[in-house]
Order: sequence, then structure tokens, then C-alpha cells
Amino acid sequence: MAGRVQGKVAFVTGGGTGIGEATAHRLAEEGATVVVCGRRREPLEAVVAAIKAKGGKADCAVADVSNEAQIVGAIEAAAQRHGRLDILVNNAMAFTWGGVDTMSTADWHANFATTVDGTFWGTRTAVKIMKAQGGGSIVNIASICGLFGTAWMTGYSAAKAAIINFSRAVSSESAASNIRCNVVVPGVVATPATADMLSNESARKNTEKLIPMRRIGEPVELANAILFLASDEASYITGATLSVDGGRAADLITAIE
Repeated sequence: MAGRVQGKVAFVTGGGTGIGEATAHRLAEEGATVVVCGRRREPLEAVVAAIKAKGGKADCAVADVSNEAQIVGAIEAAAQRHGRLDILVNNAMAFTWGGVDTMSTADWHANFATTVDGTFWGTRTAVKIMKAQGGGSIVNIASICGLFGTAWMTGYSAAKAAIINFSRAVSSESAASNIRCNVVVPGVVATPATADMLSNESARKNTEKLIPMRRIGEPVELANAILFLASDEASYITGATLSVDGGRAADLITAIE
């Protein structure tokens, strides 16, 4: 254990797979007690078991982030159980596909229930706890879709864009209370959410051509950025938006091969 977040208590939503799972592992490897949150108990318990097998500290909280009572209750219970809450990672998300002219109101709202509402409820709860204990760090996960328009994903793009400006406002409100709030913006990452697309060799190669580094990101690469922002190494960073995308957001015209 290197100890970059030694002794801290972290709560990670969407922690059963993908970026959330990798983040839970990295935080635990660096000394945090990690509460892994998600809707399905089985993958959460698998993550907890894997962390403990490596000598880390973890437990799980089964909660639907789109349900206010469940996510608020889970965070409050975790803080009470472990005596504090130092780090919150709002990673859980949900999305629907569809053109703007055919998308139902229910599908539009579905993009916001987990991503925006859940992040708000989690952040509000964490800020209350962190103010009382003297500080903390919140890392919210957006998406490159929140920086650029993405066809057939209007709801998801709008929700992730909201996360970025919400986090800026939170950082401004909370800085005097020693609470930092930052955003990590993933590009295309190899997770269960992208598995179907990336399993098609042609689609994968076409996607890689759009990325200056010419490869898909790995969950641990996002987790490392989240760990940094969560840790005291980023003690003077708040309100920042960090793209972890192989250079995609920096490139206006990608070279054509």
C-alpha cells in the first residue's frame, strides 16, 4: 500500500464494473477504506472480495442512484459505519439511444435520473457530511459526450454537460469549507458499456482512428486520474475538468489513415 489516500473513507457509485470497479481498486491500493455502491449485489461483493484478497479494506452498499432515499441513505450509513466520508466518486450513469425527433419524454428523463439527479443527491449529502468534519473531495464523472454534440445521444450528452457545470458551481460554493469538487471526462474506454461496439473489429478500428493516441482507454487510466483528484496531491485543485481521452478533446481534425 503506497498510502496516497491512507486512512481515508471513499464511496464510489457504479463501483461494480468498469471505471468504478477500477477506481475502487486503486483507492484501496492506496490505503482508503472503499464503499462500493451499485444496484446489483453480486458484482459489488466480487469487487469487495478482490480488494480484500489484496489486503485492502472495502465493503459494499446496494442502492439505486436514481432513487433519492436509497443513495442518500447509503452514503449516510457508510459515513456512520466508518466514522467519516473523505472521498465521493459519482460515477454511476445510465443512458438511452435515440434521435431527438423520436425520443420519448420518459427516455429523455431516464438520462438525467441517475447521471444528474443521482450526482446531485450524492454531492448534497457528501457536502453536509464533509462540512461537519472539516473537508473532503468529490470527483464527478462526465463524458466526452458532455463536451461535444453526439448524434443519437442528446439526452446523455445534455446530462453529462450538466455534470460539468454543476461541479464548477459546487466547487465555488464549497471551497471555503475545504471541500474540493472536480470532474474527470472519459473518452472511449473499454468497459461493459462499450463492449458491444468494441467487439466489432471494424467499429473499433474506426473509433481508434478518431483518437490521436490511436487506442481505446483502459479503466485503470481513468481510475488513476480520479485517484489523483481525490488525493491530497490535488489539494489546490477544485472546479477543474480533466479530460482523460487519448487527446480526443484536443483535436479538431484527426488525421485520416
